[in-house]
Amino acid sequence: MTTTGNRLPAGWTLEEIRDVSGDREAVSLGTDRTVMASWSASDARLDPEIVLGFHGLCIVKAVDDDLWHMGSLNDDGSIVCWSSYDDLREALRGL
Repeated sequence: MTTTGNRLPAGWTLEEIRDVSGDREAVSLGTDRTVMASWSASDARLDPEIVLGFHGLCIVKAVDDDLWHMGSLNDDGSIVCWSSYDDLREALRGL
């Protein structure tokens, strides 16, 4: 798993992310990976700015996008997102 570009959302600590999500093993993952939005008619590719990992699930903040995208982490490190949220706290609670 790559560690390039590990970032946390502005104003958040990893501990806060773990508290809100309920996942004590949540981590910040590298952004050097393929991220696809599967709800799009053409499976649009997202350019990840922030990737948070929760076992087999991820929450992704794309560059120039205010939404938080939820998806599955594949064995090859790629992510396929199936939903999005306007708010990080809402996305964390939706895990």
